[in-house]
Amino acid sequence: MTTKRAVRMTLRKNSSFFAWMLLLGSGGLLSSCTTSNEDRARLVLTNGKIVTVDESMPEAEALAVIEDTIAAVGTSADIARYIGDDTRVIDLDGRLAIPGFIEGHGHYMGLGEARMILDLTQVRSWEEIVAMVADAANEAPAGEWITGRGWHQEKWDSIPAGAVDGVPTHHTLSEVSPDNPVLLRHASGHAAFANKTAMNTAGISPETPNPDGGELVRDARGELTGLLRETAQGLVGAAYARARESMTPEEREEEARMQAQLAAEESLAKGITSFQDAGAGFGTIDMFKRLADESRLRVRLYVMVLASSEALANNLADYRMVGYGNNYLTVRSVKRSIDGALGSHGAWLLEPYADMPSSTGLVTVDPEEIRRTAEVAATHDYQVNIHAIGDRANRVVLDIFEDLYAQIPGDDLRWRIEHAQHIHPDDIPRFGSLGVIASMQGIHCTSDAPWVYRRLGEERARSGAYRWQELWKTGAVVTNGTDTPVEDVDPIASFYATVTRKLADGSVFFSEERLTRAQALQSYTLNNAYAAFEEEIKGSLTLGKLADIVVLSKDIMTVPDDEILSAEVLYTIVGGDVRYEKGE
Repeated sequence: MTTKRAVRMTLRKNSSFFAWMLLLGSGGLLSSCTTSNEDRARLVLTNGKIVTVDESMPEAEALAVIEDTIAAVGTSADIARYIGDDTRVIDLDGRLAIPGFIEGHGHYMGLGEARMILDLTQVRSWEEIVAMVADAANEAPAGEWITGRGWHQEKWDSIPAGAVDGVPTHHTLSEVSPDNPVLLRHASGHAAFANKTAMNTAGISPETPNPDGGELVRDARGELTGLLRETAQGLVGAAYARARESMTPEEREEEARMQAQLAAEESLAKGITSFQDAGAGFGTIDMFKRLADESRLRVRLYVMVLASSEALANNLADYRMVGYGNNYLTVRSVKRSIDGALGSHGAWLLEPYADMPSSTGLVTVDPEEIRRTAEVAATHDYQVNIHAIGDRANRVVLDIFEDLYAQIPGDDLRWRIEHAQHIHPDDIPRFGSLGVIASMQGIHCTSDAPWVYRRLGEERARSGAYRWQELWKTGAVVTNGTDTPVEDVDPIASFYATVTRKLADGSVFFSEERLTRAQALQSYTLNNAYAAFEEEIKGSLTLGKLADIVVLSKDIMTVPDDEILSAEVLYTIVGGDVRYEKGE
């Protein structure tokens, strides 16, 4: 049996660990040693319900931590002998403890940055955005950029008259901010909106051609609306970058460290102990390494390098790190995007959009460049992770993977498709047969569902959109996350979406594709660990693994569906250290 096949079979076997609900805890003790005075635990959790995601002991009452690893799992009576004078004891009082959540696909620095700019995630109208920008412009010096993120036109209560492609034109925004460039990124990150001053600063006019893989949206008269799709964002983004060139290296470092700190605070408060960062440049990785050297990374990071194939070829050998800084920083994967997002009509489809018959989406990177990236990554023993949302994008990436798998030595590549949101039915079995990981985000389904029908139509939505259970049945490893800051980084909300697929109006989006609660927990823990080559040290509360644990106020494995969202994180524990405690 090949290594890849053996590991995948182990995960499939573990995928049925939900049989623990039919098994009473054996009361046995799994322990690495007999205790002595030198073996007293630094931390003990006792009198609780511990769901381990480990089929050898699916459930326990207590566990002990020595140094940063799990030293024993068993009954409260068994674990009592690990308690010494210096042991911190947390009495769970029947509450649930599970492996720390692993964010399977998010943007770490983006999460921190989102707390430093205009938060547009909760707005319900264009008028609300205009008012927020007006307030910011009244306080900002002339010429200072105003930035924000998180708007999504499909979540507004109404669309103003004169909208183009369902998005307003820039005029009302430009009126309230004539002296300040404004750049507001779409929730998906695959579009942005600019005011007139920002477009002028960037040198964009109606005569400016669309860049490859992007679109400057125009109205019927050919005038710019302010909406920038995909790579067109870079035209205004470059002007914003030029405005920041006056910052000193020290100011840039301070800002980056603040973003990292804010991201850690937010993650820990939501029960996240590890974070898979879906795209960081070499400079950001350098900063992460400095934080690791200073023991200031509070959350474990698995970083995907985002760069051109040429830059990857020149740098990958110098950046590979596995378990650096006491297992706080790993760099051994690359990330590229082949298409955009469904919401912004940027996902690359086999057939035209139902609500925009003139378009099949956008190819943001030439497939040959994707292939070159994969070849470079394989040469340096890096994992390949490709963003693909549309059914054509997924098919093209699967074709590239299948072709290269036959040429690359080794059978444990664990290459991933990030999002895999809309897949042609013929391609779904290929994930399992090829061993391609479906790196999905549960919360995207319920967030996007209200407008998926408009984009794809009923039949395509049913047969190809967010097919979690069908992918799981093929033997594919399905993972979970939030794509933060596209969505709130909260794993409980994404877990709820995964097991209910229930929308805000109470309807359910294709209930047959729901995962069981045990599958959903595994997708957020052990499967994410596997997707990062870390299943031997993370993902389950198993003897010898890192003591990364979250304690919840409610048992999300058994409470009624509607109570899951009210569960709160009480403790987040990383390597035996309590990094977050509710109320402290």
